Amino acid sequence: MNALYDAAREDFLKGLLDWSSDDIRPILVDAASYTVNLALDGFLSDVPAGARASTGTSLTGKTSTTGIADADDATFTAVPAGPACEAVVLYKHTGVEATSRLIAYIDDATNLPITPNGGDILVQWAATANKIFKL
Repeated sequence: MNALYDAAREDFLKGLLDWSSDDIRPILVDAASYTVNLALDGFLSDVPAGARASTGTSLTGKTSTTGIADADDATFTAVPAGPACEAVVLYKHTGVEATSRLIAYIDDATNLPITPNGGDILVQWAATANKIFKL
């Protein structure tokens, strides 16, 4: 299920989220420790710290064409060994978890699920027509 959080949809419509200029970051998530609720989860503080295997750096190469969001593939560096990670959560990084807006929950990308072993993990966004997501 690749989907947008409801609050992110609202913020895109209000102009509070800007795919091109905002600091958008990915988090590698253990879905066994985080039950996504697209209607109620709104901020990074809604994703339990124990479910976050690794946080990536800001997405680069972001593009948006006809409502379709894309970016360069994401590399998570030296992800500590741990349970399998089944999803990536994208969020707008503000430096404060309670104000960092959740944007998308993605569990359909190349290399997912994956079990971290201390090495780097590359997540390749879908090469389908909707890329990362479509508004």
